[in-house]
Amino acid sequence: MNHRTETKQTFDGYQEIKLTYRSWQPKDNGGSKKALIILHRGHEHSGRVRDIVDNVCPDEFWAFSFDSRGHGESPGPRGYAPSFTHLVKDLDLFVKFVSETYKIKTQDMLVVANSVGAVIASTWAHDYAPDIKGMILAAPAFNIKLYVPLALPALKIFNYFKKDAFISSYVKPKFLTHDKEQQRLYNEDKLITPQIAVNILLDLYQVSERVVSDASAIHIPTLILSAEKDYVVNNFEQELFYKRLSSTKKRFVTLPNFYHGVLYEENRQKAFKECSEFINDCYNYQQKSVSLKDAHRDGFTLQEYEEILHTHMPIYKEFFYWVQRASLFTIGWMSKGIRIGLKHGFDSGLSLDHVYQNRPEGFTPIGKLIDYFYINSVGWKGIRKRKTNLQNSLDIIISKLKNEGKPIRILDIASGPARYLIETAKKEERTDLKVIVRDYDINNIKKAKKLAAELSCTNIEFAIADAFDHTTYENLHFSPNIIVISGLFELFPDNDMIRNSLKGLHKIMADRAYVVYTGQPWHPQLEMIAQTLNNREGKKWIMRRRSQKELDDIFKDFGICKTDMDIDNWGIFTVSTATYSKSQIEFKEAC
Repeated sequence: MNHRTETKQTFDGYQEIKLTYRSWQPKDNGGSKKALIILHRGHEHSGRVRDIVDNVCPDEFWAFSFDSRGHGESPGPRGYAPSFTHLVKDLDLFVKFVSETYKIKTQDMLVVANSVGAVIASTWAHDYAPDIKGMILAAPAFNIKLYVPLALPALKIFNYFKKDAFISSYVKPKFLTHDKEQQRLYNEDKLITPQIAVNILLDLYQVSERVVSDASAIHIPTLILSAEKDYVVNNFEQELFYKRLSSTKKRFVTLPNFYHGVLYEENRQKAFKECSEFINDCYNYQQKSVSLKDAHRDGFTLQEYEEILHTHMPIYKEFFYWVQRASLFTIGWMSKGIRIGLKHGFDSGLSLDHVYQNRPEGFTPIGKLIDYFYINSVGWKGIRKRKTNLQNSLDIIISKLKNEGKPIRILDIASGPARYLIETAKKEERTDLKVIVRDYDINNIKKAKKLAAELSCTNIEFAIADAFDHTTYENLHFSPNIIVISGLFELFPDNDMIRNSLKGLHKIMADRAYVVYTGQPWHPQLEMIAQTLNNREGKKWIMRRRSQKELDDIFKDFGICKTDMDIDNWGIFTVSTATYSKSQIEFKEAC
């Protein structure tokens, strides 16, 4: 049994909430540069992971765990978060905090997570593509058993009419573990939260479905511990997730006669043994670094893209999409957004600018109603959140540069009408800030000039240029220290085109410049979009997704290292902030 010093402190979670965390120092008095990050299960708190630390964490490792918002000693309504995305972002910020505060590289961290915590960990692995040593998922709650008929649709209706609604967990301690002492401890722990917010429960289902279906995007070494007699979650999704993982090192272990509380069970030493062996294997295993920079030639998203491109659909689907296409040209034209899409392409800058304005317009009230539903489809809601995340990232970077007394020089390589940058430039008109926006489409540049004139924005220049021609970057009259690449790379399946852009930028970027780039690691409507909407070239709008790891790997090749990231609540669009360094030493330290 290890005897470690436990310390309790706070760190800044997402949107400046102070969350409580615990740390356990290794026996070598803090000399270790390795760590376990332990996530508690739903309803619980970090004070209950001590037994896991003592039995699983190697002597030379640090261990860390934090109370999720609304749990344990962390603030917030009990069992509540604004969204599941907040919980995942809290984990991302905690890992960054541990890395910076305790000088432990992310590459030397391994995550151990139970139940809902395991879903948070796997979502983080999927969306943020962290470079960690491995993860152990104990009874991940990818599909919670709801024993009441039609419970899920009823909860959706309940959540629609009553915001911030809560339900109490039906799970009793006797269904979590056979261990009588552990049952007693659970019952007597005043910090355990029996309720859960309905919005988080619904988000849990939605996020789990997305992550399980797209587990191929995850390459992190993974151990899954599955309880044979789990009365809380279904095990089928755990097996499906495991089979789809792209990890070269992965293991699935079914623990006989175990209940859901795998790490608190009567025979938990079996689970601890599996964890310890996996941890040792991960740190002794010389895993080859997997790069996805050429995933456009061979990868699961390429297969998906080619299936959409070439697979012949059943007649009923053909008819379904024919009806949708026909509706666009009959009643759809009454919507302004659909008219713009049909004329200029639904992926065009003009189309996105209409979506950004979020103001339904159309011919007659029926046209406005159609436009309302059009601009509030899940993809367009994600686009608007991407704009918000992009502007927030720019505000943070600009604030840093201003505090350092540096001039601000921004380049957007394919701006569209550049609404978000014009708004930013206007807001900072008293700052030493200059912006160049470029786009290959003269219609986008005309619209951008008109917007700038309407706002009397004078610190912005416009140019017609091809973002994928690396020679066009050579004639800029300043070295940009902020590069914006938004909504561009998602439209083109070929990674060589991306490299052409980065090749040009690499020559003219200022050292220690910031790069803000967007991605689309997942989309729920790929087939529907491909079969019904036209792109800016008048062809079918067929997209090849890039996992976040693929996108990050391409940028890393040019000395650009991601330092932060945001994603919308639907998991569709990411906004990454990265730094560029000409020094290989600084680049390696940053990454």
